[in-house]
Amino acid sequence: MIDLVDEFEAYRAKMNGKILEENNKVLKRIFNLDTNSFAKGALDVKTKELLGLVSSLVLRCDDCVKYHLESSYKEGLNREQVVEALSIGTLVGGTIVIPHLRRAFEYWEALEDKFGKTTE
Repeated sequence: MIDLVDEFEAYRAKMNGKILEENNKVLKRIFNLDTNSFAKGALDVKTKELLGLVSSLVLRCDDCVKYHLESSYKEGLNREQVVEALSIGTLVGGTIVIPHLRRAFEYWEALEDKFGKTTE
């Protein structure tokens, strides 16, 4: 069976490495801005990850949803909190995001299977 988490992490690391090897100033700045935007500030990291998750679902970016699900998981958010955020994203995005919602649930379950359930 394919490990969805390992497959996504490996692909993301490989391709991000290739992109950054190009030494393009604009791309490097965008990556840096993305990384720094999710650091603790006036909002805590958990809140920022949930905002990223909702935005990604509404924009229908499966890779982004996976990234924010994994980051949310690593920050200790639990299933109930993530499902509530996904419900807001589905409300805002409408029924067109339901296929992405299905994949989000699948990926969250893969995270739980791989690392165990969070309990916050």
